Amino acid sequence: MSRRRRGSVVRRRSVLAPILAATVVVVSAGCTPTSRWVSPNSGAGGPSATPTARPSAGAAAWKPCPEVAAGILRQQSPPPNLAFECASVPVPQDWAAKDSGKTFDIALLRVHATNQGNRIGSLLVDPGGPGGSGVDLAVYLSQQLPTDVLRRFDVVGFDPRGVGRSNAVKCFSDADLDAFFGGDPDPVGDADFDAVAKVQANMAKSCGDKYGDSLRLFSTEQTARDMDVLRQAVGDPKLTYLGFSYGTLLGGVYAELFPDHIRAMVLDGAVDPTQNSIDAGATQVKGFEHAFDNFSAWCKANASKCPIAPDARAAVVSAMQSAHQSPVRGVGGSRTATPGWIMTAVTSALYSQETWPILAAAIDDLRQNSAAKLFALADAYAERDPTGHYSNLFDAFLTISCTDDPTTLSRAKVRELQGTWRQQFPLFGPSAATQSLVCSQWPGKRDPYPTGKAGGAPPIVVVGTTGDPATPYEQTAKLADMLGVGVVLTWQGEGHTAYPQTRCINDAVNKYLIDLTPPAKGTTCPAR
Repeated sequence: MSRRRRGSVVRRRSVLAPILAATVVVVSAGCTPTSRWVSPNSGAGGPSATPTARPSAGAAAWKPCPEVAAGILRQQSPPPNLAFECASVPVPQDWAAKDSGKTFDIALLRVHATNQGNRIGSLLVDPGGPGGSGVDLAVYLSQQLPTDVLRRFDVVGFDPRGVGRSNAVKCFSDADLDAFFGGDPDPVGDADFDAVAKVQANMAKSCGDKYGDSLRLFSTEQTARDMDVLRQAVGDPKLTYLGFSYGTLLGGVYAELFPDHIRAMVLDGAVDPTQNSIDAGATQVKGFEHAFDNFSAWCKANASKCPIAPDARAAVVSAMQSAHQSPVRGVGGSRTATPGWIMTAVTSALYSQETWPILAAAIDDLRQNSAAKLFALADAYAERDPTGHYSNLFDAFLTISCTDDPTTLSRAKVRELQGTWRQQFPLFGPSAATQSLVCSQWPGKRDPYPTGKAGGAPPIVVVGTTGDPATPYEQTAKLADMLGVGVVLTWQGEGHTAYPQTRCINDAVNKYLIDLTPPAKGTTCPAR
């Protein structure tokens, strides 16, 4: 069993594209993006479906929880024709000492059509991050998954250890995170660099002071082992799994550890687990630069929808330069739209093509002395609520990412990367380098995940999007090759992850999940 270092943590590897698209609400001009995950169609089965009993085996004690779904969807009652149930399953805190008696409680939510028929089992889902809530994802997917899938599976989401409802790690203050996201994305002078490094050193220290040696317990391998407990808890002899972004890494580790426990696995938005930290960081910022170029091209070709046309890149660079001197104040004056917040908003918008018009409007609004749209985009990315409080998304993200990475970059190396990436990737490179300072000063022990073949596993479908900024398409084949049983499915689209967005992708994934028939080699789906 080989062990490789974690990919770069300079940018969140999997911002929750589904949740981002569902929660970005621009507060002025009445602009609200159309979510690609949440639709009016509940996806419930047709009238001919026959109810099928769920197995009683397993450790999960399910209780109805429609109020949880209603809260996530921000409505008073859950969608019709769907049943929502919640449970909590204990897992060992440390799989290396699994008989110690110390446990974490993993939160689960399952949803199924009330007229479900010919049930196959459970479809375990994870949205990535690391730090994203699978409980939330299951609720969102219940509104968007194809009818055939909801008729045949219980969709089961879980919050991994340290995330959301599962013993959440919380060690960053709201002020820490405001300084992290709003700080200078490219501190050139030594004093400016020292200020950014100090913020991130304080963040790392706060986690060490609060959690000490237990930080190592939040690694990807520990969570992958938890997943096999969850498989048993829902009563499935073999796992059916749908993982997005970082969830593909989690699935890949599970596939190596438990290859003969897999029924079917779809990994969408592939992470290459074999890359070292520097190469992974370069790959990702290259992906964001490519995605921004695509946004700029769209802007030029659609000037009526893009007020910063014809040169979107120049408009963003100009906005950031102006923000250094006179940043626009947000509503109430509590925040200013610094270059850091502009960079966060730009990054946020590139995860979905549906938010490109909002990004263009947000940058244009800065010229009109309004930052409302910009902060809406940035806050959706950071999971910052209107009162200024953050979820534990980035606490978990950095804890898991830093724990997974066995290599500590020196301060001098970070400084060197900042200069190199500024030349190669001028918009995203510098901030990607400097945001790695948290892990370079991380106090916890490292626990890198294993990489290797999934010998004995069935075919695993690995989905890649050619315009994906966060998990660039080139990683798709690398993950498939590493697993040894991977089958690549390509979507010629924009944004982060592909399923369930077009009929072609849906048909290929659904057929595999239901009939266990993987797509033919080389299957490629058009953008629309």
